[in-house]
Amino acid sequence: MMRAVQEQETGPEAKQQERPAPPTEQESITEHTVQIGGRAVAYRAEARTTVLRNEAGGARAAMFTVAYTRTDAGSGEERPLTFAFNGGPGSSSAWLHLGLLGPRRVDVPDGPTAAPYRLRDNDASLLDVSDLVLIDPVSTGYSRAAAGEDAAQFHAFRQDVESVAELVRLHTTRAGRWRSPKLLVGESYGTVRAAALARHLQERHGMEVSGVGLISAVLLYQTARPALGNDLPYLLALPTYAATAWYHRALDRQVESLAGLLDEARELALGDYASVLLRGPRAGADARRSVLQRLVSVTGLSPAFLEACDLRVTPPRFFKELLRSRRRTVGRLDTRFTGIDADAAGEVAEYDPSYAVIQGPFTAAVNAYLRTELGFETDALYEVLNADRVRPWSFGEDGDNRFLDVASALRQTMSRSPGLRVLLASGVYDLATPFAAAEWSLEHMGLDESLAGNVRMERYEAGHMMYIHAPSRDRLAQDLRSLVAGA
Repeated sequence: MMRAVQEQETGPEAKQQERPAPPTEQESITEHTVQIGGRAVAYRAEARTTVLRNEAGGARAAMFTVAYTRTDAGSGEERPLTFAFNGGPGSSSAWLHLGLLGPRRVDVPDGPTAAPYRLRDNDASLLDVSDLVLIDPVSTGYSRAAAGEDAAQFHAFRQDVESVAELVRLHTTRAGRWRSPKLLVGESYGTVRAAALARHLQERHGMEVSGVGLISAVLLYQTARPALGNDLPYLLALPTYAATAWYHRALDRQVESLAGLLDEARELALGDYASVLLRGPRAGADARRSVLQRLVSVTGLSPAFLEACDLRVTPPRFFKELLRSRRRTVGRLDTRFTGIDADAAGEVAEYDPSYAVIQGPFTAAVNAYLRTELGFETDALYEVLNADRVRPWSFGEDGDNRFLDVASALRQTMSRSPGLRVLLASGVYDLATPFAAAEWSLEHMGLDESLAGNVRMERYEAGHMMYIHAPSRDRLAQDLRSLVAGA
């Protein structure tokens, strides 16, 4: 008898019981009111996980979203619906959610601050003009691969786009929003996702997108990854180097305006500087000497340092070198911020001071907000930024691709949907995604002249997360409102 019991306990039924339980869809729905533009806006917040399934119905992952729907503005089908996400890869949507788009935002001053970190009504939120869905891709936020599923299957360009597209399709279907105007807003690698997602939704699901907001964009990785024979990143970082040197008063000259300096640096980068790098030894000593002197003039870097770099300065070296004499480094996400390293003689900064400013406030705020105000209770870790755990990330369509190009995907989508409008929003102090590189990518994507008016490019006097700078946040909010309105 005992033997029979033991056989039963180790048989197929026992093995079935040992298998991890599939994920369930969890949700919390709450009602709120927020002041936007001096008016009360009533809305419903839905924090939930949505299970993605394979063709056989098996669970692949549970993706976390927060959806905001205005409840005092008539039919939902008539209202625009904006899907938004950050980048990384490996970043949750906490930054756009609580920094710019959502009805509540982190009360972060434009500089270092200490706990407690507070939330306040966000008068820059888009909720008065568009319903919102903030998406955390798999392995970020509360989004996870299902038990028994390898999370790495989502850690690649194509697979990431497909999983986010499926989330968009499911939300649109369940909410009855197929006829609503739809927009995508992405930040950083999220702009890669947005550009590719617009094409995928169009081709795979027949879902048209009316607007794409690209915040701190990288669309052509050739502009971001220096390599032998690829000098574009050195050239296109130059205007940001100039802006940073101007901000920190590191130039040995008087500059009439920042805008004028940026124009000067851009013309140098795409003119004589590009010619000298392209021609190499053929450029001649006089041309090289002239460019060297002009680089000193716009960057504040020494001739000796520029010569030692062969006129090719990478951002990590710039972070460390610009203020070395002051024993300070400058930030990557926002070069207005400075840091202090133990070793002033090193080549690489110990940390990014601009990320250090925002990490604590946003992490504390999103964890408190989701549980206390939105009522989504879980003991899972909210992965605000999970970049290391999604590596290696495949950037190619069908494998690894050193120079990923999504500008072409965006051009194709715009050509097929002539009403699609694009906003490029760039911070002049951003060295994670330099503004000149993003602008160059759009200018060279081969868009037909008849559609050129559908692209709007704006610069803000802040960094990668330009919305932590109040004047830039207000401007960006208005620019996004114009995108929603199709203006």
